[in-house]
Amino acid sequence: GLQSLLLDTTVSSLPPSSLYLNYNNLEEFPIAIRALSTLKELGFHSNNIKSIPEQAFTGHSTLLTIFFYDNPIQFVGQSAFQHLPELRTLSLNGAAEITEFPDLTGTKSLESLTITGARITSLPTTVCDQLPNLLVLDLSYNMIQALPSFRGCEKIQKIDLHHNEIEELQADTFQGLTSLRSLDLTSNRLSYLPVSGLHGLTHLKLAGNEDLQELLPAESLPKLRVMELPYAFQCCAFVSCEKHSSPWDRDNNHNGKDDFGRREGILSNQDHEDFLLDFDDEPKSHHTVQCSPSPGPFRPCHHLFGSWLIRVGVWVIATLSLVCNTLVMVSIFLSPSFLSAVKLLIGLLALVNSLMGLWSATLATVDALTFGSFGRYGARWESSTGCKLTGFVSIFASETSIFLLTVAALERGLSIRRGKAAEGKTSTGTLRLVAALCFLLGLAVTLLPLLGDYGVSSICLPMPYEEPSSLGFMVALVLVNSLCYLIMTVTYARLYCSLEKGEPDNLWDCSMIRHVAWLLFTNCLLYFPVAFLSFSSLLKLPSVGPEVVKSVLLVVVPLPACLNPLLYVLFNPHFREDLGLLHRRTRGALHLSRPRRLSLVSLNSEDAEKQSCDSTQALVTFGVSEEEEESRGAGQQPSAEAHHPPVAFIPCR
Repeated sequence: GLQSLLLDTTVSSLPPSSLYLNYNNLEEFPIAIRALSTLKELGFHSNNIKSIPEQAFTGHSTLLTIFFYDNPIQFVGQSAFQHLPELRTLSLNGAAEITEFPDLTGTKSLESLTITGARITSLPTTVCDQLPNLLVLDLSYNMIQALPSFRGCEKIQKIDLHHNEIEELQADTFQGLTSLRSLDLTSNRLSYLPVSGLHGLTHLKLAGNEDLQELLPAESLPKLRVMELPYAFQCCAFVSCEKHSSPWDRDNNHNGKDDFGRREGILSNQDHEDFLLDFDDEPKSHHTVQCSPSPGPFRPCHHLFGSWLIRVGVWVIATLSLVCNTLVMVSIFLSPSFLSAVKLLIGLLALVNSLMGLWSATLATVDALTFGSFGRYGARWESSTGCKLTGFVSIFASETSIFLLTVAALERGLSIRRGKAAEGKTSTGTLRLVAALCFLLGLAVTLLPLLGDYGVSSICLPMPYEEPSSLGFMVALVLVNSLCYLIMTVTYARLYCSLEKGEPDNLWDCSMIRHVAWLLFTNCLLYFPVAFLSFSSLLKLPSVGPEVVKSVLLVVVPLPACLNPLLYVLFNPHFREDLGLLHRRTRGALHLSRPRRLSLVSLNSEDAEKQSCDSTQALVTFGVSEEEEESRGAGQQPSAEAHHPPVAFIPCR
């Protein structure tokens, strides 16, 4: 291509009205064009021009359009574009080294100005005094931090300032712009949008302003028909929540980075006349409002929980989970009985299950406090630290409980091989180390959504259908959890095969084996719908809607945290015995702390208590006397269980 331009006398004596030197290798501004004083259209785009000198277009009073985009321009002379009275279009997008807004004094006919991908940090306060006829202003992909008032640009119809660093707008920034139809402030740092002067807007784009959480007044923007807002809840004032489309039917990233990044430079390839076609006609009343991201079950307008069935279910699950898990932890960790390995795992499982109950209780409380008007607070809640912490706790509790249950199944499987003699000798030191590893694994899995760019919802969980990264995270969790359940199932299948072949009476405590089996069955059964929905989202099955997904996440996912302690409280004899021992010890401590009063009532009470203790001691002695005799006969020391018997163990018969 051309690297320089020299005009001979023949060309200058017959000056053209248009000159296009696009897609060449020009490295310097061609000074020779000054001889072409009658030019109306001039194109230099897609070259290697690095600077535009002072008074570059002196004498070109008839120029209408100048295209300089896609050039590595580093310098623009202060007077380069001054005194061009007929200039209508100026495009400098892609000039990455420009740091100051050009002086356009005397260029009052300019209608379209495009300077994108530069490093402009501010606009002169006289920009509208210099450009009173401006219709289109595109200053996207710059570093603008503040805007002056656009009062004086009454004819302007489109302002494009996306991907800048604007933090604050004055109340009169857009005041008086009665012709403004499109405003794009995507991916800035706004926390407030003044609506004065925006009465005639039809297109408004604010996605990517995460600090802009306030609801926009619909009555101040009556003509809006296309909106891209930071949060779906802000669309509730403009669209009907019953008629919105599902946010999982299309990719609606609320930060809008990818969508708007792909459009860089599109306007520079459009003719000004083609662009203005969008704004020639006033919006008709039949136009429907398009707002994204649209509200949906995971981003509701009115209620966090969509139905009373889910609302009551979550409250029941939260209440039972917190109460029953607390009872299990008290009976295991505060009871004077011996803390065996499997009981330690059951206690830790109750701890993480109570965290899942706390997640359900938090969501139920938020639903109650925002009942009927969740859309007003949805953006604040979704981006709050409380929501992030709640989601962290729920994922941590869910994953850690599966890991602990896997260890419990493996421990019960190994107990078959150890037999009755090793049951009391088992040291919990190794098991504590393995349990700590389970907590670390759960923490590592939980940190991934916090460190990565994952979508969040109003229930504070990664969105399963919204972003590929979030979808990959959910599928990875399903695969890991499925592997854990497979290991548990195989372990217990082998365990029951061993029970059929061997002597079940050699097992000292069959109640714990049976309890872990019940835990495995219920947790695995409840995990099936979660796994199915996760893989359905990967396969994009149309039969699975977001309402179903939300119901499963709110009811089925936390249900094991409610059933696990209930199974222990209702069907495991260890709970009743441990709670009874704790009650007797507490009552004995209270009795010793009271002043002794020699009365008939107190004597009878003490006699009854002694009889109760004697009977309990006899029961425990009866349960372990055979084991003590066997160990003594073999010349062995009695086990720890023999010294600290928790309950009368139940052999497998």
